[in-house]
This record gives sequence, structure tokens and C-alpha cells, in this order.
Amino acid sequence: MEKPARYLTTTLPYVNSDPHIGFACEVVTADALARLWRESYDVFFNTGTDEHGQKIAQKADEQGQDRQVYVDHFAGEFQKLGAALNLSYDKFIRTTDPAHKAAAQAIWQRCAERGDIYKKKYSGLYCVGCELFYKESELHEGNVCPIHQKPCQVVQEENYFFALSQYQQYLEEYLSREGVILPEWRRQEALDFVRKGLEDFSISREKSRLDWGIPVPGDEGQVMYVWFDALTNYISTLGWPSDTDGTFAKFWEGGEVVQLAGKDQVRFQSIMWQAMLRSAGVKATDRVVYHGFITSGGQKMSKSIGNVISPYDLVAKYGTDATRYLLLRHVHPFEDTDVTWERLDEWYTAHLVNGLGNLVSRVMKMMSSYQEQYAYLGEVVFTFEFPNVNNVLSKAEDYRMHIAEYNLSLALEEVWKFVGRGDETIAETEPFKLVKTNPERAIVIVVKLVQELYRIAILIAPFMPETSHKIIEAIKANQKPENLFSRLS
Repeated sequence: MEKPARYLTTTLPYVNSDPHIGFACEVVTADALARLWRESYDVFFNTGTDEHGQKIAQKADEQGQDRQVYVDHFAGEFQKLGAALNLSYDKFIRTTDPAHKAAAQAIWQRCAERGDIYKKKYSGLYCVGCELFYKESELHEGNVCPIHQKPCQVVQEENYFFALSQYQQYLEEYLSREGVILPEWRRQEALDFVRKGLEDFSISREKSRLDWGIPVPGDEGQVMYVWFDALTNYISTLGWPSDTDGTFAKFWEGGEVVQLAGKDQVRFQSIMWQAMLRSAGVKATDRVVYHGFITSGGQKMSKSIGNVISPYDLVAKYGTDATRYLLLRHVHPFEDTDVTWERLDEWYTAHLVNGLGNLVSRVMKMMSSYQEQYAYLGEVVFTFEFPNVNNVLSKAEDYRMHIAEYNLSLALEEVWKFVGRGDETIAETEPFKLVKTNPERAIVIVVKLVQELYRIAILIAPFMPETSHKIIEAIKANQKPENLFSRLS
């Protein structure tokens, strides 16, 4: 029987700097979900890089670099995350890919044919960082951008607009459906924004002001505004509009579409993008899940402050699986989370070194030595019953509930309850002492602990695939593995 299809995508990070842990957390979340879903679904997992726009052009020009060379470098830095974080994505799309450029022009043409694109002269407050025009009422005093904390520029030019105001009723109906946005309060936030009234938004820039972008079809004097270009990646990665192999039809039109994004993306992902899809005659996104920001020491991460944490530094210090664990367990899935090296060290030592790692080491040390010493007790005492994946998942109800709610942090919390129970069992029964007076009883206890390790290994597999594999292999070989997590020096 063919599995149902599910499509999952991250946002595309802007390639004007190295990867940071905010995006690392988003892409690791997507990877864990993709691994979880593959048990029951045919999954297409997409990520990539956003490579056009004024910020990138300025950065490349400042450094005296060819713009394509500049974006090639940073795209490479993001692609390295695939190996560093053990990501299982199906496609890494770049907005400078020829197929994506063609798709962006195709969606423009479809929206234009519907009458939703028009040209006009415009004067407005523009934030280069956001690549967005703001209303004065949306800005802080002095026309300061609420995201980048810098004054917006007054921009006067003639460019193309998308008729977002025509989709007021449609977007209200779309956003009134529970589940199209998680968490729920973000859906209400989006709905409230739409109900206040929508304004058409600029979707191009004059080439004389910005020449690093996809040309507007039929007007070489204009290039596409970065949002109209970049958002199209979600369908261009599936082969839209040609769809020669049926990938788009299967995963977007025929599957469940899930997008992950940061909380500052609500307007773009759940309002602008949904109106663009409607205009182009393409199905809406089924669900967008929004996460919070990662701060450090109570401040937004900034190179000038010196509190930026690189995912590569995390992997160098803790290892790949430990990094995945730290981001998935200790970064809140929806709220902002403050992360410092001190906290990371505490979590790593308490939950991995002294927690899971210590439990596996103690249990497998006992099991391997007892099976060698007391082999004469026969197979009955040493009988293992290892359930399959579906068996384990069917009994882990709270774990499955949290995953269904996209709360991977609480799902891992459920797993660590099993780790805690294993420690409690050893403390209460002391099999290492009991084995001297009642070896059969001690071995029965340790066998049950090994079975619990096996269940834990299955449950952590989507989150910590390498660690899961090491635990299972150690059980099969009946050997104590090397330390799963090294102590910090």
C-alpha cells in the first residue's frame, strides 16, 4: 500500500553571513520531523538558501567580490550543515538555480494574467534588513525598524505591486481554519493583522537601484523583489510549474504541506505567500509552524556584541548528536529561548554524560559481564524480547501526542523520563550487589533494563540517529560501548 505524501520545508536563510544556531535549530527540527514521519509517510524534505536582494548586493560590493562568487561561498557554508548536523533533506535549493529563476518568472506571469500585478510610482519607508516597506504606524519612534533597530530609508521609485488587498476575504477564511498556523496564538495574530485591512505590496525594484535579482518578465528595467522571488522556492523545488516527474503533484497538490518558519515570518509565509498561491491557482499551505528566537545572555545574538553561537562550534565541542539534542530539547519550540555556553555545558553534562551515557554504560557493563560469568544459567534467564518500532511508538502515547503538536522538546522530555526510571531501578534494586546472592533475579532486572535501553534507542532515533544506532549495536553485540558522550575538559 502506497504511503500518503507529506512535504516539509524550512525557510531559506539569507546568505549574507555564516549559519547561526537559530536556523540550525529550525533545520534540525525539520530533520527530526522528516525522520519521524518516514515511518508512515512518503516525505519530501526541502531546505536551501535565499541569494538575491539588496543586502547581498551591498555586502558583495563592499568586499569587492563578484556577487555570484559571494553567494556561492555562503551557500557552501549552509550546505556544510548537512554533514555537520546529519541532515536527511531531499533537496537543497538555491534561488540562483536556473530552474528556480524560471519558476519565479512563471508565478509572476500567472499572477499578472489574473490581473493581480500592476505598476505605479511609490514613496515609502523601506528597511533593507527586512527587504520590506513599512507603514509609519508599524515602526518605532524615528521610523526605526522593530526587527533590525535601524531607521528605515525613504524610497521613491516606480515599481510593480501585488494586489494583496483583493485577497482580504480569502485570507480571512483561510486563517479562520484551525491548524493552518501553529501555535494557535500566531494564527490569531495573523488573522488580526488581516482584519485590520491589507495593503498591496511592492514586488519589484528598479534595476538602476538594485540589479541583483531575477528580471521581471517583459520589463528589463525591473528586478523581482526578494520576497516574491524567494517564496516561490517552496514549489520550484518540487519541479513546479513543469512537474515532469509528478513530484509537485504528489507532494504539494496531493500531500500535506508543512512549512517551518521564525515568528517574524508570519506576514510573509501565511499572508503574502498564501495570496500569491491563490492568485497563481496553486493549493494553499496546509500548515505553517512558527518558532521563537534564540537569544544569548538576554540579548539578541549580534557579532558586534560578541554573543553569536555558531552551530559548527557546537558540533566541535559536543558532537553532532549532542548538538541536535541540545537544540531540540532545550530550545522552546514556540517561545524565545535564552542560550549561553554555560547553560549548554550544564545540559550536556547533566542529561547526556551523567544521564543517557552513564545509564547505557552501567547497564551494558553489567549485562556483558553477567552473560559471560553466568552463562550456565541458560537461555531462559538471558532471553530478550525486542519490540519493533511500531510497537514502541504505539505504547509511547505522550511522546506521540507531543510530536503531533510539533513540540519536540516535550517529546524528548518523555524519553528522558525513561532514562530517569532506569537510574531509579538500578538505585532501588542494586543488581550489582544482588548478583552475588541471587544471580538469576539480578540478571532478570538487568535484562529488563537492556530492553528499556532498546526502547529508548528507538524513541531517540529521529533526534539522535547516531547515538540510537550505537546503543542498538552495543545491545546486539552484548558489549559496553565506548563513552557515548565525552566529559568536558
